[in-house]
Amino acid sequence: MHIHCEGKKKGITETLETPIEHIHSAMDEEYDVIVLGTGLKECILSGLLSVDGLKVLHMDRNDYYGGESTSLNLTQLWKHFKGEDKPPEQLGASRDYNVDMVPKFMMANGSLVRILIHTDVTKYLNFKAVDGSFVYNKSKIYKVPATDVEALKSPLMGLFEKRRARKFFIYVQDYDENDPKSHEGLDLTKVTAKELISKYGLEDDTIDFIGHALALYSSDNYLDQPALDFVKRMKLYAESLARFQGGSPYIYPLYGLGELPQAFARLSAVYGGTYMLNKPECKIEYGDDRKVIGVTSEGETAKCKKVVCDPSYLPDKVKKVGKVARAVCIMSHPIPDTNDSHSAQVILPQKQLGRKSDMYLFCCSYAHNVAPKGKFIAFVSTEAETDNPKVELEPGIKLLGPVDEIFYDNYDRYEPTNDHTADNCFISASYDPTTHFETTVNDVIQMYTKITGKALDLSVDLSAASATEE
Repeated sequence: MHIHCEGKKKGITETLETPIEHIHSAMDEEYDVIVLGTGLKECILSGLLSVDGLKVLHMDRNDYYGGESTSLNLTQLWKHFKGEDKPPEQLGASRDYNVDMVPKFMMANGSLVRILIHTDVTKYLNFKAVDGSFVYNKSKIYKVPATDVEALKSPLMGLFEKRRARKFFIYVQDYDENDPKSHEGLDLTKVTAKELISKYGLEDDTIDFIGHALALYSSDNYLDQPALDFVKRMKLYAESLARFQGGSPYIYPLYGLGELPQAFARLSAVYGGTYMLNKPECKIEYGDDRKVIGVTSEGETAKCKKVVCDPSYLPDKVKKVGKVARAVCIMSHPIPDTNDSHSAQVILPQKQLGRKSDMYLFCCSYAHNVAPKGKFIAFVSTEAETDNPKVELEPGIKLLGPVDEIFYDNYDRYEPTNDHTADNCFISASYDPTTHFETTVNDVIQMYTKITGKALDLSVDLSAASATEE
C-alpha cells in the first residue's frame, strides 16, 4: 500500500521459478498443512499459516493463480466466455486488461487490510482508494451517507427524516463499547437492531440503505439480532470512509485482485513455504482413522497433517447452497449518476427490487490499471432466484447505460458438509455475489481458528497502510 506505483508489473514466472530438482524433493517432505487451490481465501490462509511458522505446501491443478477468483486479460476473457480468442481491436490491447473474476472492494479499516498488514504482504501491493459508494433507493442511485453531516445533505431523505438520521448517526459515532456513558442506557448486547432503530423513529427506506449499503448485511435477519454488531459495522464504514478522505470507505489494488495470490506466494516463499502450479489431480489420501495423511499428484505423495482447499478439490464433502448470476461488461464510461466515479460500488437492496437477495454493481477502470485508457469494467451480480439470470440481472444492467460488450455467467455456490475434527480437511465456501470482502474474510478468519485452534490476532497499526494519492 505504498504511495509509489511506478514500475512494470512483475510477471509470475520471474519471481517464482522453482528448479526442477527442488520440485521433486518438495513432494517427498512432510508438511503441517497442504493447501490446494490458489484462490483468494486459500492464499490468505496459506500466508497466515506460514507467518505462524507452519510448514506449508501450496498446490494448484491449474497453471495459473487464482482458481475461481483469477484475473483475466482480454484474450483470456474472450476465450472463457466465447470460446474463441479474437476480441475486436477497438477494445484495446489484451494485456491492458486485468479483469477479476470475483471482484471485491476492501474496507479501508477492515479485517482483510489488517491481515495484509499483519502478514506484511502490503509491501508487494499498491492500493488506491475507490471513488464512490452508492445505494439504489426508490428507483435512483444515491451516494451512501455515512456521517451526521452527510445525512443532513443527503437527497435520500426528507427534512424531518434527515434530522432523525443525523441523531442516530451521532449516537453511533459516539458509541464506545468501553464507555457506558456513551450507551445512553442501552445494552447493545441485548437490545436488537430493530429496537435501537425504532428509538430514533427511522423510516423503512432509511433502514434499508443503512442495513444493506452501510452495515453491509445481505438480508434483514440482523434486525432481530443484538445491535452491537450492527453498530460496529456502521462505525467500521464511517472510520474507513474518513481514512483516505475519498468518496468511499473502499480501496482496491492497482492491477486488480490478481496481485494478491502472487503477493502471498512471495510471502510464503520468504517463510520457507513451497508453491507448485500445474499439479494434476491432487488426490487427498486418508489413513485408517479416516484422517488426512497426504496428497498425491503425478504418482508422488506429499505427507501432511491437515489439508485446506476450495470446494472443487473435495466435491464429496460439500453441498450446493445456491447459485450466483452475474454479467461482466466492458464500457467506455462510468456508471451514470455516480459523479463520474472511475471506481464505484452500487448496492441494490432486495426490498427495492422486490427480491429475496441484494444485487451489486461493481465498476473499476483504467484508473486502477484494470483496463486500457478510457475503458471501464462493470460487474452486476446477485444470488440467482430463477433459472433465467439474464432477466434477473436486468434492473442492475439498465443502470449501466450503453455497454461495449456484455458476458453472462453463473456458478454454483458450495459449502462444506464434513466434520473437520474427524478428517482434518478444511474447506472454504464458494464466493458469494457481494462486491466487497467482508463475508469472504469472515470465512477466512473462522477457518483459521478451526485449523489452528486459536483466534487470529488482528490488532495491527492501521497507519502502516496507505493508498496512492493522485
